[in-house]
Amino acid sequence: MYPARRTTHWPPHLASIGAIRFARRSANFGETVRFYRELVGLPLFETFGESFGSNGAIFGLPSWNLTMEIVESVDPVPLDHHDQLVLYFPDRETQQAAISRLQQAEIQPVEQHPYWEATGALTYRDPDGREVVIAPFVYGCNEPPGTVSGKHEFPSS
Repeated sequence: MYPARRTTHWPPHLASIGAIRFARRSANFGETVRFYRELVGLPLFETFGESFGSNGAIFGLPSWNLTMEIVESVDPVPLDHHDQLVLYFPDRETQQAAISRLQQAEIQPVEQHPYWEATGALTYRDPDGREVVIAPFVYGCNEPPGTVSGKHEFPSS
């Protein structure tokens, strides 16, 4: 839809990756699964119980090749204010459609990082306290004017 400024292909040594999954532990497993399934609206692909000692749920983002796994934890999970799931939408209209379930459930946005405030994003917290940012632009494609941060140089490995 929008021209990408950044590379859109894998480096040659990673070109054969077939899928990516990232996992998060949850001390509020049932509520967290419900939050992502019913309020955020992510498709729940599979749940597992006592799989190698773990209970969990796998969400597609939006399909099998990019998934988020929530794994039940019996202990509290330490959080960082940058522990976020950011969902980028191409414009404000689609952003508003994405937050409609949260609004209907009367879940209020929380105080957010100044960058998200400046870009018109809205931030919510899941039952574990992790942030879900819903942005009205797509990173690398149509960021709001004046919000693109400077480049940082990193040493080559």
